[in-house]
Amino acid sequence: MSIFPNPSPTSGPQQPATPPPPPPAAPPPQYSGAAPQYAPQPYYAPPPAESGSAWKTIVLFVAVIALIGATAYLYMQLDAVKKDLAKANDAAQTRLDKLEEATSVTTRSNRRTVEELRDQLERARRQASLAAGQAKEEALKKVDETRAQLEAAQQRAEKAQAELKSDLSQVKDATDSANTKIAQVGSDVTTVKGDVAATRSELEKTVAELKRATGELDGHSVLIATNGKELAALRALGERNFVEFTIHKAKQSQRVGDVSILLKNADPKKNRYTIELTADDKTVEKKDRNVNEPVQFMTSKAKQPYELVVNDIKKDTIAGYVSVPKVLNTRN
Repeated sequence: MSIFPNPSPTSGPQQPATPPPPPPAAPPPQYSGAAPQYAPQPYYAPPPAESGSAWKTIVLFVAVIALIGATAYLYMQLDAVKKDLAKANDAAQTRLDKLEEATSVTTRSNRRTVEELRDQLERARRQASLAAGQAKEEALKKVDETRAQLEAAQQRAEKAQAELKSDLSQVKDATDSANTKIAQVGSDVTTVKGDVAATRSELEKTVAELKRATGELDGHSVLIATNGKELAALRALGERNFVEFTIHKAKQSQRVGDVSILLKNADPKKNRYTIELTADDKTVEKKDRNVNEPVQFMTSKAKQPYELVVNDIKKDTIAGYVSVPKVLNTRN
């Protein structure tokens, strides 16, 4: 099939194009009525993508998704704080309006009371000046009572004003506290963005530094962790499960995940070890294996091989991890 479109129109038949006039000595070319066709072009398949680039792309994609999720979560928190602040401000404003209204009513009432008391005081004074004897004493007593009532009313008015100032101060403190929380959330968002970027950069660097080795069963290249940092990077890839172990030389084997391991020999000078590996009730000896060498073996629970890697060899002790496939099912 040609990669170029057919030059012939599809809407209807068309007469063939007239060729240029031939030289006088040669007869004109004749066509059979069909337009000339173009020769088919060869098809070149795109080169296969490199597996290393695919792993890096997956890691970057997962990190970016995590960054987006963390940023969205923090922005949702910021929006929630803003809504809470708006509700608090509305409640404070409503309370302030009620307080102002109550204070206004109280002030007017106190003013009327003071005016009435002043009128009574003035009347009492006039009566006292006209009265004599016992009447004068009673009038003076009435004056003292009225004065005391006036002072009490003034004290109540001052107390109401002080309470209003206290409420206004509390509303201001609540507003300042809410503004401080908003600023703190914004700072936390910036900090998390920096932490996510640093974590992504560190993860990419660690994945790039991971060592590769060829599996003894499937012949495929596998990633190997030689320390805790690299093992954490392998876990972050999410492709397999990992079970760490430390095994001492003993008469009984030690259970590690789905398998049992018995340490037969550990040579820290040559970085070699020998173990007996038991899986599915079958025991196999793995002799003179090197440190950081992947030991692959199959079980009935997975189609992919398990991997055992020893990272540290000491006298009568080995430490490492067992890599288990994510998908566990029965082999056909």
